Amino acid sequence: MCAMKKTGAKTALCVGINDYPGTGSDLSGCVNDAKDWKLALQKRGFSVTTLIDKQATAAAIRAALTKLVRSGAKGDSVVFTFSGHGSWLPDDDGDDVDGRDEMICPYDVYSGGTVMDDDLHEIFSLREEGVRLVFLSDSCHSGTVSKFFAPPPSVAKNYPRPRFLHPRVFVRSKQVLKAIDRVAALPKTPQAKFPALLAAGCTDTEFSWDAHFGGRPNGAFTYFALRALAAKPKTFASWMNLVRTKLPTSAHPQSPSLYGSASSKQWRLP
Repeated sequence: MCAMKKTGAKTALCVGINDYPGTGSDLSGCVNDAKDWKLALQKRGFSVTTLIDKQATAAAIRAALTKLVRSGAKGDSVVFTFSGHGSWLPDDDGDDVDGRDEMICPYDVYSGGTVMDDDLHEIFSLREEGVRLVFLSDSCHSGTVSKFFAPPPSVAKNYPRPRFLHPRVFVRSKQVLKAIDRVAALPKTPQAKFPALLAAGCTDTEFSWDAHFGGRPNGAFTYFALRALAAKPKTFASWMNLVRTKLPTSAHPQSPSLYGSASSKQWRLP
């Protein structure tokens, strides 16, 4: 007789990308974010897989995330954390009224690697009923910013910078570039495309900031989110309320947000 899978298992995938070859837009705190989430989740009983920098290609992220989601059974908790650049491309299938498909940027984004919101939706939809699937994203979900940001050279090393990579940085197709300019002029409409509870570092019209705290680089959302866990909130909603007591600030103008059903926001923290 085959042994039955134990319910209540806890598994996670933590991705952190500082290095974006070819873009001239490397970050500082994302690898620390992934390592910090790994440690925090392990303390809560999770088995954690990490993908760091060159490990985190588009293909590797999709494969590891698919394996993670498919491994979950009813009663299990599954967590995916991503720290890195976010961006968007013109919608190619007409399912987004604002004309944008949002994306998380993998290590190989400059050479054509993409992990689109449609990819995430497809993978998350593999979730078995009864699995608590949570996506923690410390990246920009902004589609309204049409100018690429660069910090002043005199303070670039420790100056907070947005985790948004404008699509013009990595797109070279003239046809797509024309579409980018056209879509960038459209108003941004928040989308709810993930069949998971999404804890985002900012709203759809904001940046998530790559920052430094005590001389150590971290994402502002990750830094304050992990410290909020120390207060032992009982639910995801109460945890996010604690994070929002620290963000936004003048240095980090971002509003962490939960996206999901009313019931999922009241899930107890694992």
